[in-house]
Amino acid sequence: MKVKAAVLHDVKAPFEITELDLDGPGPGEVLIRYVAAGLCHSDLHLTDGDLVPRFPIVGGHEGAGIIEEVGPGVTKVAPGDHVVCSFIPNCGACRYCATGHQSLCDMGATILYGSFPDGSFRFHSGDTDYGQMCMLGTFAEYSTISQHSVVKVDDSLPLETAVLVGCGVPTGWGTAVYAGDVRAGDTVVIYGIGGIGINAVQGAMHAGAKNVVVVDPLEFKRETALRFGATHAFESATAAQAAVVEMTRGQGADKALVTVGVVDEDVVSAAFDVVGKGGVVVVTGLANPAKLTVHVSGAVLTLFEKTIKGSLFGSGNPQRDILKMLDLYQAGQLKLDELVTSRYTLSQVNQGYADLVAGKNIRGVLIHGQ
Repeated sequence: MKVKAAVLHDVKAPFEITELDLDGPGPGEVLIRYVAAGLCHSDLHLTDGDLVPRFPIVGGHEGAGIIEEVGPGVTKVAPGDHVVCSFIPNCGACRYCATGHQSLCDMGATILYGSFPDGSFRFHSGDTDYGQMCMLGTFAEYSTISQHSVVKVDDSLPLETAVLVGCGVPTGWGTAVYAGDVRAGDTVVIYGIGGIGINAVQGAMHAGAKNVVVVDPLEFKRETALRFGATHAFESATAAQAAVVEMTRGQGADKALVTVGVVDEDVVSAAFDVVGKGGVVVVTGLANPAKLTVHVSGAVLTLFEKTIKGSLFGSGNPQRDILKMLDLYQAGQLKLDELVTSRYTLSQVNQGYADLVAGKNIRGVLIHGQ
């Protein structure tokens, strides 16, 4: 079938709206009609060159839609089902899934490259194969994806809102609750209030943190964080450091969560310095894998028993946590509607990312079919 999609052809190039041929679903695969896609910062890592996939590639890794057709052997969903996509597929059988580390599923090995695990592709134009971001390619009207990439959700949920729980919401929430293990009474410092950081605020508040301190240079994002439950907001890491020392009587923060769009040595060092003895630093943001962004004193690491750890998908289980986030939303304990700053059509995808870079959006959502 013919579909329109927003495609990246190279680093530093904009998305191009292109008509592509899409293969139907094979064994274990489904054809999805996307209703909405999230404009997440991770796609910018491809355009900025921090992460280099195989070009050309259909962008988008947050998606929600309706199953149109299923291939042989599909048991998880049926035509007509409403689903949210997980940017990390979960096979349920590899070593990592079997030991409770579904965010590290072996099926995720090729998600940034753009192919399926066997090296095949579903989008084509002439003799050229097109990859799909995270095996999804949500910036397309339709896509063929693995059944392990979808989670069936209740039909009553608005998909243009539910789409957010495919990546940013559980990643941020889990960064605080799972990877950070935030406890009641903790002091938590969060660096970067974008689509992940704002949900780290929600996760820290849900876990009962006493002080939730956010650091972001943009006033709009600091004000938004305060509306979402943050207790303190600062423009710089230096100002936050001084405040944390005072509010903890010199003990330092319990947890520091690094959720900036592009991680560098300075923010990791600031996070390491702000936590006290036994403190934990969680690095969720990304940078070019070739860059060494963690440079701290090994002596302080040892003598103060500090921990620095990475987290993917908030160290959670997409198959369970996507539903958990929606349960919390329906119970009024998690804000989703309030996260969306602007909505865009497929043809406006580049404007959406320009707004993200300019700091105008907490979350932008692309609505298909408009």
